[in-house]
Amino acid sequence: MAELYGKSYTKEQLRARVGSIDQVAGIRRVTLADGAEAGVEAFDIHTGGGLDFTVLAGRGMDIGMARFRGYPLAWQSSTGVPHASFFEPEGLGWLRGFHGGLVTTCGLTYAGAPSTDDGEELGLHGRVSYTPARHVSSGACWHEGDYLMHVSGQMREASVFGPNMVLNRQISTMLGARSIHLQDTVENQGFDEQEHMLVYHCNLGFPLMDETTELVAPSAEVEGLQDFAQETIDSHTRFAAPKPIDERVYYHRLHSDENGATQVAVINRELGAGIGVYFKLNVNELPYLVQWKLPGQGTYVMGIEPANCHVEGRPAERERGTLQVMQPGETRQYSLTIGVAEGPEELDELEQSIRALA
Repeated sequence: MAELYGKSYTKEQLRARVGSIDQVAGIRRVTLADGAEAGVEAFDIHTGGGLDFTVLAGRGMDIGMARFRGYPLAWQSSTGVPHASFFEPEGLGWLRGFHGGLVTTCGLTYAGAPSTDDGEELGLHGRVSYTPARHVSSGACWHEGDYLMHVSGQMREASVFGPNMVLNRQISTMLGARSIHLQDTVENQGFDEQEHMLVYHCNLGFPLMDETTELVAPSAEVEGLQDFAQETIDSHTRFAAPKPIDERVYYHRLHSDENGATQVAVINRELGAGIGVYFKLNVNELPYLVQWKLPGQGTYVMGIEPANCHVEGRPAERERGTLQVMQPGETRQYSLTIGVAEGPEELDELEQSIRALA
């Protein structure tokens, strides 16, 4: 049964009340048409449970705008969502099209800071978020009383005499849901082993992020990347009013259950009835959580970044001994669920479930 507007409805009850399910939930394929965004293909999805979001098929099947009951959840940068043809791979050029959004994927063969690795110049955060998807599809259907919705696509990072890495992504939700599920499969389709770095750069912004916001995480260990981040580690869970400030990055090692499942949340009890955004992941797939904290002017954002690597660049990861390598033909599965909790009771339950992991 679908939960809508505080009531439960069967398929038959809903069919009797609407001419089309699109009246209450659905997927609409669109193409952006203005300025540098022109030509970017996307899907606007609304669940009927208060959650609306946009999947950017023209930009790596990432998630851009996301709102819950009209409240923006994701930070959106001043760049907009430029077409992939504007990609500048050198140095920090990636930032010229970093739209923010609920999920920006970094990888597949490198991520993190610009660097030189074995003579190869690598820019910031890799290519995949600028890669238009192929084999794009969407679907919606009733299944065992639930109305399921999904979009999927494939991104390839390839070069002659170089890597041939493929990411297949499916993003799914359902009628009445307040959560989004990402299911990724990465495959090394080349004939040589290949370095593999992957970061889910999830960017939360105002009004979720404000002076009353707190990060709740089952952290076994927290380390500041920069000296000034380490010096402020006691306040890493809290946010602040906008001001001129340098970004801070923290690495979290998370407690999990016996299967590796864990979750973190960003909670603002003063927003509406109280809203929290949670992230469910598995540390066997994504062993690191990177926290990007920047209560700056215009860049008023906190990144929650499940990852299989650190973000200092590929040479640093290699030197640390944590650089992951995929063998020819090897595949890896990654899953990430992003959801919303609302109201004191749900937020209390969410906090308790996270703290119980520690």
